[in-house]
Amino acid sequence: MNVTGVDFAIVQTQDFDRAVDFYENTLGLERSIQYGSHPGMEFETGNLTLAVLEIEKFGQPFSVSKSAIMLRVDDVPAARAELESKGVPFHGDIIDSGVCHQAFFSDPDGNSLGLHHRYTPRS
Repeated sequence: MNVTGVDFAIVQTQDFDRAVDFYENTLGLERSIQYGSHPGMEFETGNLTLAVLEIEKFGQPFSVSKSAIMLRVDDVPAARAELESKGVPFHGDIIDSGVCHQAFFSDPDGNSLGLHHRYTPRS
C-alpha cells in the first residue's frame, strides 16, 4: 500500500442546515460538492476537504469529535477576534507552544476545531 495523501475528513452533524451555515458563513469556507439530495456537503480549506454529513441519514450513529481539526490561518488573534465577533465562543486563551499559536473552539454540534499558525520553520 502506498498512501499518497488524505482526501477528506468527515465532520458529523445532527443539523445539516445549521452546519452548512456555520462552515460557509461563519468560517468562510468554500462549498465544493453537495451530495445530491443527501445531507452532505464538502468544504475546501486549501489542503483538506471537510465533508459535513448529517451522519444518521447515512446510517451511522452521531458522535461528537473531540479531536480538533486545526484550521491554518495567518494570524490567530485576528482570526479569533473575527470569529468572536460572529458569536463563536473559544475554549481558553491563545496557546503559544514556542513554535505556533493555537486557539480552540467548537462547531454548533460540539465538534472540536482550532485555529493554528506555525511561526517557526519546520526543522
